[in-house]
Amino acid sequence: MNTLAAIAPVITADQDALRRDFPLKPFAIHHKLAGHPLLTLPRIAQLAAELPRDLIEYNSGKVAISQDPDAIPSVDLDPVEVVKRIETAGAWMVLKRVENSPEYRRLLEDTLLSVARARGFNSLLDAGFEQVEGFLFVSSPNSTTPFHLDSEDNFFVHIHGEKFFTIFDNTDRSIVSDDEIERSMTKHRNLKYDESFAPRATEFHLFAGDGCYVPYQWPHWVRTSGSFSISMAITWKTREVRRLNDLHFFNSMLRGIGFPQQPPGKQPVLDRLKLAFYRTVTTAIRPLRASMAMRRVLRRIALGKRANYYLKGA
Repeated sequence: MNTLAAIAPVITADQDALRRDFPLKPFAIHHKLAGHPLLTLPRIAQLAAELPRDLIEYNSGKVAISQDPDAIPSVDLDPVEVVKRIETAGAWMVLKRVENSPEYRRLLEDTLLSVARARGFNSLLDAGFEQVEGFLFVSSPNSTTPFHLDSEDNFFVHIHGEKFFTIFDNTDRSIVSDDEIERSMTKHRNLKYDESFAPRATEFHLFAGDGCYVPYQWPHWVRTSGSFSISMAITWKTREVRRLNDLHFFNSMLRGIGFPQQPPGKQPVLDRLKLAFYRTVTTAIRPLRASMAMRRVLRRIALGKRANYYLKGA
């Protein structure tokens, strides 16, 4: 981990918003990553050639806000060509877990460390920034990322183009129910969207150098404008987030074999027992995830037959 005595602020935000809203509510941020050498199309194309294929997901950008995950239109190009031809490919792409590259890991950690220091902490761990991961998004003009939620906290930084990021309160169960939250986290991230939700949205209109903080499980959808787009999600999981995620996954597994479950937090004593058992099992199978073939099998078992839809022949 970077332990430099001073880190120039890469991400900045209104200090009142940072003190008042973090980590419970979204707010606008600004950053200095636009034009960074690691975040240009040629370097992203190189990264697409280096990453394991199952860490690259892409499809047509012409999808509905409430997209049926079983009917996602594909793009007949290889990942590198998608990046190189993004202006005309009509595609949406995410390169996952970019921290697997040491250069990108340093970028992510230095960026978050600047936020940690702005909040008065000396390290990422002191600030609660654990399990740091990065996700790079490359989208063609007029593309849509469907309505969904994510299982981590996120500083979303916009690098190139124009983007509209529309986000909703995760405490409003009339928008997303407890069952839908679990299904989005454990089966497929897409959620059902209704236009009646629109008045309750907060929209961030993003250009290069802009961004927003996206709290854990806040549902959102995104669209690009008339130019191609590059963005990056700088994410982390606190201990509490990891606990909740593990409970959601174990609840989903139990529900799948016919045992209804209460959402995390409703039965604290039972939650602790379930968590201990689940973590014992997942620790035992973790070494299997080193194999891409085994990752495909595990995703199919956990997430269903469409879990590997973005892999050719999966």
